Amino acid sequence: MSANVGGIDRILRIVVGLGLLSLVFVGPQTPWGWIGLVPLLTALVGYCPAYTLIGLSTCPLKPGSKA
Repeated sequence: MSANVGGIDRILRIVVGLGLLSLVFVGPQTPWGWIGLVPLLTALVGYCPAYTLIGLSTCPLKPGSKA
């Protein structure tokens, strides 16, 4: 499992993830906000399974190298 999520992508995922998670606790308080865990976790780990399926990588490292 090599890193395929780059720096700017990670920042955007963290912001979106925290924004969605906030919907659970503030605002409409909808359980759909738990979906925010997905971008948050992929940003923290640096690996996105969906990117692997479509052959995309925003990480500046070469494929196969460790982050």
